[in-house]
Amino acid sequence: SDRIPGLIAVRYGRMAQSPFSFFRGSAIIQARDLMKSPVSGITVQVCGDCHLMNFGGFATPERSLAFDINDFDETYPGPWEWDIKRLVTSMVLAARDRGFSKKAADSAVRAVIETYRTRMSAFAEMNVLDIWYSQITIDDLKEFFRNDKDMLKRLSRKEKQAGSRTSEAVFPKLTEEVDGRRRIVDDPPFIYHFHENIPEYEKAQQHFIEHYKASLQEDRRRLYDRYKLQDVAIKVVGVGSVGTRCFVSLQLADDDDPLFLQIKEARRSVLEPPGRKSRFPHQGERIVTGQRLMQAASDIFLGWASVPDGHDYYVRQLRDMKVSAELDRFLPKTLTAYARMCGWALARAHAKAGDTCMIAGYLGSSDRFDDALVKYADSYADQVERDYETFRKAVRSGRIHTDTDETASLSFLL
Repeated sequence: SDRIPGLIAVRYGRMAQSPFSFFRGSAIIQARDLMKSPVSGITVQVCGDCHLMNFGGFATPERSLAFDINDFDETYPGPWEWDIKRLVTSMVLAARDRGFSKKAADSAVRAVIETYRTRMSAFAEMNVLDIWYSQITIDDLKEFFRNDKDMLKRLSRKEKQAGSRTSEAVFPKLTEEVDGRRRIVDDPPFIYHFHENIPEYEKAQQHFIEHYKASLQEDRRRLYDRYKLQDVAIKVVGVGSVGTRCFVSLQLADDDDPLFLQIKEARRSVLEPPGRKSRFPHQGERIVTGQRLMQAASDIFLGWASVPDGHDYYVRQLRDMKVSAELDRFLPKTLTAYARMCGWALARAHAKAGDTCMIAGYLGSSDRFDDALVKYADSYADQVERDYETFRKAVRSGRIHTDTDETASLSFLL
């Protein structure tokens, strides 16, 4: 509902690629199922869409490379185990997507839970400020995998890749000069310009900027003021987000010093109880608050704003040394190693946002919880595959229309 009509078929097309893609694009289904299930009674700030592709590397304000959760569109207070359940289900679906054995899938699930449990136990022994300042840097990961040559090689490659993913590095590729002014290059349907000659456009733009600046701390507001807005374009992102309003903006400081910001629509979390008035007056503020609470270090330009038509948005840097997992290059042992990274990062996020002692006490030191989650992940992955087949039948019957990225690109050019 309320998505850009021309992109809904693209969203469904991406979801139709595999059960794992369907899972990524349908967080609301598992959320509704989790709401009907028994809970631990321990509430923390949760990610809400904690699948394995929503983790990654990015730059901290101190310009070091950190690994953490990187998507908070669905963040909301909830039982801590909901994030674990979504994460382990994604591990099984990813393993199946890659053609790995059940043993490999179970190994990844156990790696998540064992690491989460041991790290949470360690966090429970730390003081509050040490937990708050804790982060997982690239050097921490290299030390963690010091005896794994393959992971060390992969981490070094990602570290090098991150260095080339900055606003300065992509500026020549993403922009061009038009009539003496830098503009974002169109790449339909992924990046394209909308009609800017509507009378209210400039007024809405100024309203948005002032609202956004008001969400920033004073020092960061002054930093933003050193840039001047040059251009704004629509950008199509992700799987579940396709069809929601998302923009990329180009700002320039002196000497053509670039800053790219992503402006993404903020909608109600899938974890918000249906039929009730939202407890958050601004959905962008909900996302930013949750992200700041859970992440070890957040983007200095992270903020929120609205436009006169009533849509809420949050703002962050488009590229700031951001890197993510390349699932198609994973081996079974790589998935298990990556699962440990995710389990560690999730434990750190929950420890910062919740009661470490209660969670650690609930988990204990045995593997009973591990065994239960292995069964859950396998069973729920089966359910996702059944849901996916129902979805595919609707596509084949014509009840749901899909479009590929390639054919959508052609339609934008015709």
